[in-house]
Amino acid sequence: MAASPPIAAEPTFATWEALGSTAVLGVTAPGALSQARRQVESELDAIDRACSRFRSDSELSRLNARAGRPMQASTLLIEALEVALRAAELTGGDVDPTVGRALELAGYDRDWQLLAPPVDERQPGAPTEPPTVTVRVRAGWREVSLDRATRWIRIPAGVRLDLGATAKAWAADRAAEAAATSGGGVLVSLGGDIATSGAPPAGGWRIRVTDDHRSDAAAPGQTVSILSGGLATSSTAVRRWSHKGHAMHHIIDPATGAPAESRWRTVSVAAASCTDANIATTAAFMRGECAPAWLEELGLPARLVDRDERITTVGDWPEEPLTGHNQARAA
Repeated sequence: MAASPPIAAEPTFATWEALGSTAVLGVTAPGALSQARRQVESELDAIDRACSRFRSDSELSRLNARAGRPMQASTLLIEALEVALRAAELTGGDVDPTVGRALELAGYDRDWQLLAPPVDERQPGAPTEPPTVTVRVRAGWREVSLDRATRWIRIPAGVRLDLGATAKAWAADRAAEAAATSGGGVLVSLGGDIATSGAPPAGGWRIRVTDDHRSDAAAPGQTVSILSGGLATSSTAVRRWSHKGHAMHHIIDPATGAPAESRWRTVSVAAASCTDANIATTAAFMRGECAPAWLEELGLPARLVDRDERITTVGDWPEEPLTGHNQARAA
């Protein structure tokens, strides 16, 4: 029987920019950080080349440019699209990869860090009407054709895919598994979407859950620990930009083609994988008032913050002290 790798008293971490966001890598095995980082960077580079909507040389960009005609793709893009279509099926279309054109019409046509900062719609002179987005082609995920055996994909003419609702979390899962081959336990966070692999540190991986993963401990939020699986947070409070005088965000309601209008501003979910956690957080925005009961039925611990900063927790999500916020527990 092989000996277990040594575990450091405290994990070591590295942080860098990747996939238009912040990557964080934590490892428990002494001396494993450099090799683990190389494995994570290699995995993220491959996924970026396959799945980025903002790279003209990515496979996804080529597929979108060939809409209406079949294209043979790499196994990696096939798998990424399978994950996205599985998300659509599991959520009844609440998470739909065919919203790429709607995102472009909402102004999200480049890395969001390059977009204009959001307007304050409370200021005098700001638009008073809600933003509208007109989507001329709304084929839906069921119209995407995929053949794994031949690796052919076809999307309807006029449709553009966006894999942002699943690819980043899926990348975190894959990167954590790859880095764990260096030994010990691993945590990978991509923009606050967190995957783990291997044995955790004593007491688990401590994670600060907030609107913005870049916030420090002083920001409103909660610190939790996870022993395995993944944890994802989606928020409409951070990834926002200004388009035609309105503040926009990146979570598109497939039913309208416009940024979702939801009771919730931030949703965090723990699941067996970061991918499944992220699918649930995105779908929760579409389900609004019904989201806590839906998450409870699925057995997924969750923390939902509404637009008035009231907190609802679901399932085994740990309770937190009341500090100026009203807190409810899902029935």
